[in-house]
Formats: sequence, C-alpha cells, structure tokens
Amino acid sequence: MTKIAIVGGGIAGLSAAYYARKKFPEAEITLLESSDRWGGKITTDRLAFDDGQFVIEGGPDTFLATKPWGVALCKELGLSDRLHGTNPHKKNTYVLNRNRLLPLPDGLAMMIPTNIEAILKSRLVSWFSKARMGLDFLLPAKAVNGDESLGAFVSRRLGREAYENLIEPLMSGIYAGDGDALSLASTFPYLRDLELKYGSLARGALTMRRQSNGKSVQGSRSAFLTPTTGLAEIVEKLVEYLAANDVTLRLNTRAISLKHLTPDRWNLELDTGKLFTANRIVIAAPAFAAAQMLASLDPSLASDLQSIPYTSTATVSLAYRQHDLPRDLDGYGYVIPRREGRRALACTWTSTKFPHRAPEGYALLRVFVGRAGQDIPWHEDDLLALAKEELNLTLGITADPLLSRVFLWDKAMPQYNLGHPETLKRIETALDKHAGLALAGNGYRGIGIPDCIHSGELAVDKLLENRRVESSKTSTHTFL
Repeated sequence: MTKIAIVGGGIAGLSAAYYARKKFPEAEITLLESSDRWGGKITTDRLAFDDGQFVIEGGPDTFLATKPWGVALCKELGLSDRLHGTNPHKKNTYVLNRNRLLPLPDGLAMMIPTNIEAILKSRLVSWFSKARMGLDFLLPAKAVNGDESLGAFVSRRLGREAYENLIEPLMSGIYAGDGDALSLASTFPYLRDLELKYGSLARGALTMRRQSNGKSVQGSRSAFLTPTTGLAEIVEKLVEYLAANDVTLRLNTRAISLKHLTPDRWNLELDTGKLFTANRIVIAAPAFAAAQMLASLDPSLASDLQSIPYTSTATVSLAYRQHDLPRDLDGYGYVIPRREGRRALACTWTSTKFPHRAPEGYALLRVFVGRAGQDIPWHEDDLLALAKEELNLTLGITADPLLSRVFLWDKAMPQYNLGHPETLKRIETALDKHAGLALAGNGYRGIGIPDCIHSGELAVDKLLENRRVESSKTSTHTFL
C-alpha cells in the first residue's frame, strides 16, 4: 500500500491531504503538524458578547473569489451557502495622505486607474502627476531584458507619485513588501501583459473590465468571500473530512530531516528521534522550514529555498461601542503608504466590511503591522499600544477598547523579490531529481488562500504523475 506523508497542517497541507485522499483512494495518508492546532495562519476567535458575537480573524480574513480554487473547495465541503461577500452598501476605501484619510478613486481595475474623471477629482495625486499618468496612453511598450521590479514598472508607466500614493499602499496590503524589490513577474505579471498587448495599462484594464462585465469567474458580485463565522470554518470542515476518511492526523509532530532510502521509500526524522517511513512526501511548510528538512538530502535545493525572504507581521483587533467612535466607519478601512512613515500598514473596519462579525451597536477594527524592511515590536503589549496610537492619530479614538486580540506571525509573508522566477526554476529542476517529493505553500507561486489550496492539489498531482511514470517503467520491464 502506498504511504503518503504530508508535512505541515496549514491550509496548503490540509488541502494536499484532502486531494491526496481523493486521488489516492487506497493510500495510507498521514498529515503531520508541528504546532498544537490545524490551520496555520488561519485562526478565528468567536467571542460571545451582548446577545451576539465578535468574529475575530488572526490572519487572513477573506479570500479572492476570482481565483477559482477557494470557491471550488468550499463548494465540495458544503460551505457554498455560508459564503458572504463584502458589504455592498459601504464600499469606501481610504488612503492615508499627509495624516488625512482621502478616498481611493473609483475605477481601479486590477489596481490600474481607469476612471479619468475620478482621477481628476482625487486629491491623492497632484495635477502634475495626473498629467503624467495620462502619458500611459501614449508611451510605447518598453523592451525589458529580464524581470523588472513592481515599483520600477508602475513608475515607468504612471509616474512615481501615482505609484507611491495609489499603487504601493494597495500592493503592501497584499504582500507587506517593498515594491522596489518585488518581482513584477512573480507578483503582478498581468501588468506587463497589458503593456505588451494593449500598449497601455489603462487601455488594457478597461478592455478586460468590459470583457468580464465586472463579475468574478464564479459569477459572484463580490470579489472577496468569507464563511459566516470566519475562515476557520474551512479548516474545521477539512479536518472533519480527513478524520472521517481515514487520514491520520498528528499534531505536535515536528519533522526535522528527510532521507531518500530507495527510489520509492523516504524516511522522515522527527524531533523525537523516531523515523517515519513513506513512499511519497509533500512538504507544505514555509520555504525556510523545507530548507532545514532538505539540507542533508540536497544542499543546493535547500540553499535556494532558504534564499526566499520572509517578513514578520502582526494583527491587532479592537472592539468598541459605536457611539465611542468620533466618525462613521463608512467603508472597508484604509491603507497607509510607506512614504507616510507610520508603523502600521493598514486598518480594516471589520464590522463594516463584514457586518455579521460584530454585534449590533458595536464596531470591530483591525490594525495590520509589519512590512518588508520594517522592524515591529515583538510583544503583545507593545503591539496593542501601537494599534491604539494608530487609531487615535488617524480616527481620533480615545476610548479604551472593550476587548482586544493580538496575533504575532513570525516570518509570515514570503517576499517574491527580483530573482524569484529564477529561484523557482532551480527548485523545480532539483525536485525533478527526487521522484515522490513535492512542495506546497505560499512561498512559491501565490500567497492567498486559493493559491495555497491550489498548491496543495498541484503537489498531489505531481505525486500522481510520479506514480504513473514508475508504473510505466515497471510495466515495460515486466514485458521485456
């Protein structure tokens, strides 16, 4: 019987175990997780309060509907009817600009401004910058030898001010990165495609928006979705499915090294000194953790994995009575450009974005901290103080929160910096030499929940492909 071991119990590892059971129905499957809970960065606190409850996300709070893998998995798990979109009635998003909250202009398609009237009215960019942005319609596509940073590309097409005031804060909210270091090819490759195909980002974005009619690939009216009581519902359903379908689930089990004994046999060494033998292995851990496991097996592969940088982040959620807030939370929140010099990255007005996450008459806000090149305080009290300071400076909130939750994420966000595509090619070449070994997770080709789910399925497909190749070789040998 085929034995499959999956290392890492975050959403990528859980998904890999799910698809492994689907595609290897007779296999003996074991999922190993070093911590005492499943879900990785997905963690949800549900706190009963005043005839209602607060739903507090410690990590991601939603997933992108336009990438099909998250919606598809939720459908298979029976969660379709529990998915909520963002509040359609209060959709404002703000950008902090010189200590003022200014609305993000309408018409941003794929992060590219397409509504000329809205841009002309916006106070986020100067008139000189608005004129510079208009050159995007006239500038020819530039021949670039190799990759280009996101910051350099957007500055070249739209001007530096538009990048720093409009695009950079939105990008940072996704990657917590430095746009002048991030690889365009690994983060937003479609922007270069628009330039090459249409000769203009705005022209290309307008065309793509008309073709999509403003809908996601699933027909959802909202680009972002989340289950009723938080993303932990997905984790809980996956664990329930795996337990009911004879997948062995082992928490508090840390794998520290991997050895290839024969073409069809691997040994995982655990931190207890015990060995775990399997025929197929999926490592669904961060790249630096995978590097440690593979250091003795393949030093070159481990070096490439170790070279992928990570940034530490934190989220701080705070609850208030609505009448204690000086202003109406009339949108999803605000993002903070790097140039503002603030210690916070963004603030989500959670109870507006998803009204079902706070009881009637209460407000829930979440402050994000941590971006590439910025050290953050690594203590809950300091992070809570930072978040309260941010809310006071920007929103004028002076009341003490009714409750708060702080979540610290060490090396949480992989940085797809320049050179990342070449690193991935070397990793893939190295993996081809190790049949029966696959990687999954957010360190490679996408950081969002749908990307992680997809990476788990692709890792299982790679194992399936390896098995078919080996079966073909065995059949040929027998025939001869």
